[in-house]
Amino acid sequence: MPTYVDTMTSPVGLLTLTADDHGLTRIRFEQERHPIHDDRDRVPAPERFVDVRRQLQSYFSGELTHFDLLLNPQGTPFQLRVWQALREIEYGQTESYGQLARRIGDAKASRAVGAANGRNPLPIVVPCHRVIGNDGSLTGFGGGIERKRFLLELEGSRRQTSLFG
Repeated sequence: MPTYVDTMTSPVGLLTLTADDHGLTRIRFEQERHPIHDDRDRVPAPERFVDVRRQLQSYFSGELTHFDLLLNPQGTPFQLRVWQALREIEYGQTESYGQLARRIGDAKASRAVGAANGRNPLPIVVPCHRVIGNDGSLTGFGGGIERKRFLLELEGSRRQTSLFG
């Protein structure tokens, strides 16, 4: 199965978008902490990403608070469970790794939740930037802390003063 690819400029830098026949598989920042190496053939296909680009642009302009895209992330069953739970964190809200672990039913799994969060292949759309340290601090983000700060500020996170003050 081919991997379709396109790029778009955004306020957080150049984004590389990939998809397969089942949905969006990856959003990649220019520099990432956990790059994924994929040997599959990449087929430039900007026409497949029209709606993805439109929704991301609306998000960055402050008009869109919830994405409605067909997604096909690849991961372990645990990662997929964490990534689904991330999609339930509302726009402008944050949640700690511990809260997220409790919500998926395993209060002792904060580190595993953090690792799955860090491997999220669909940042922004699957909002891993909304997960913060138990003490309210900004912690790891595959795209870098500055991008995380930007995304939380864009969303007007209710915990913004304690995070950035």
